[in-house]
Amino acid sequence: MSLQNPAQDVRVATGRAAEALADEVRTLGLHRLLLVAGSRRLVDDLTAGLPVAACFHDVVMHVPVGVVERAVALARRRSVDGIVCIGGGSATGLAKAVAVRTGLPVVAVPTTYAGSEATPVWGVTDDSGKHTASDPRALPRGVVYDATLTLTLPAARGVASGLNALAHCVDSLWAPRATAATTERALEGAALLARTLPRVAADGATPDLAADADLAAREDLLRATHLAGAVFADAGSGLHHKICHVLGGLLDLPHAETHAAVLPHVVALNAPAVPELDARLAAALAGSPTSRSALDELEALYARLRPTRALRDLGMPADAVPAVVDAVLASGLTGNPVPLAAAPLAALLRGAWGDPA
Repeated sequence: MSLQNPAQDVRVATGRAAEALADEVRTLGLHRLLLVAGSRRLVDDLTAGLPVAACFHDVVMHVPVGVVERAVALARRRSVDGIVCIGGGSATGLAKAVAVRTGLPVVAVPTTYAGSEATPVWGVTDDSGKHTASDPRALPRGVVYDATLTLTLPAARGVASGLNALAHCVDSLWAPRATAATTERALEGAALLARTLPRVAADGATPDLAADADLAAREDLLRATHLAGAVFADAGSGLHHKICHVLGGLLDLPHAETHAAVLPHVVALNAPAVPELDARLAAALAGSPTSRSALDELEALYARLRPTRALRDLGMPADAVPAVVDAVLASGLTGNPVPLAAAPLAALLRGAWGDPA
């Protein structure tokens, strides 16, 4: 699968992230870097010899505005000319928000399957919730994928992160700017994710490279992640992402796990209303034509992966459903296969919360 993107230099460099990162920094002509990384575990090895002028480690989920302002102030104080971010979606999201404020180019080194590095979509949270937008300045100029950097990702986090990527593909099927081309790419990404996620999940977290890790599957999963993020950026944000952004912004629920918990409920609502897409998504998830529905195939995948399924287990209070429904309806989403109304949204959220009724 190609990772070509005319706006990005994307490098797949398994076992060679430090070398590829240094080459990308040289290619972009950067001389004073702001390093954004929540974990310091990988930083020294990956950035040795790079012209790092400042480090920012206060990476916070959902990118609070105050954190962005501190990072921007540090970048300006140290006169940096570029940003390197190492980590998951929170680190990438912070770097993108700083890039929008400053115009600085970003080089991303992902260590999860968040996919944020493949999109110009950026977002911040404040007291009123999460706010997202698309801006070409937010799209990283360079991306370095190294499958070995995912080896210590805890298995449960890796599963949730991969299902977050799958949600990018699924939501793209009925997103506002969906086209025949984005649909083909979304189904391609969904098929690759469904095929590789169970292989990677079987590894668990493997801190020793001598262990029997399936690096080929991890490379495929990173490629699928990039495809999922890119098609999501083209097709736009559908119902699934509107719901999850509200849940994250209002309730501070964990990002990837929330996406994993909500996805089957959105598929249950939307897929039956678009039978052709339902059948094509089911075939993509199954890896071959199937008589079962997309929801059936998704449930089979979840049975293998065993992610956290209930929003109540992620910290959502049951009495938050009405506020979440109101915020989703206020988002102005149009074109969903099922017309949006309070009753079906509330039923969807109660199901995702863990109410069997």
